[in-house]
Amino acid sequence: MADTKQVDAKDGRKVARLAQQISTFAKAHGGAEGQVAYIGERGARIVLVGEDGGWGDLVAPSVEIAQKAVEKAGITVHEAFDGEFAAKVKTGPYEWTRMAGIQVGGPSNT
Repeated sequence: MADTKQVDAKDGRKVARLAQQISTFAKAHGGAEGQVAYIGERGARIVLVGEDGGWGDLVAPSVEIAQKAVEKAGITVHEAFDGEFAAKVKTGPYEWTRMAGIQVGGPSNT
């Protein structure tokens, strides 16, 4: 019984910490929307997109913890990262050179 309470308390602290990080991101970007994706044993990825097009992500130890964190933060959560939601992301030179720059003739990453 004590082990369950310790796990619950630890999970509660993780949810609170993630929710605070999500809220801080949302405040810095004029609001935010998110999507939770299972990433295997590692847990779940919370993708955040701000109203200004800024984006980031967090990793939670489980989908359940991620879902509780986004709920606690009060952001809109999408089922998938596509459509209008994905179109809100604004990328800059860094992303182009790191993710696609070499393939499309951008500067090298070396």
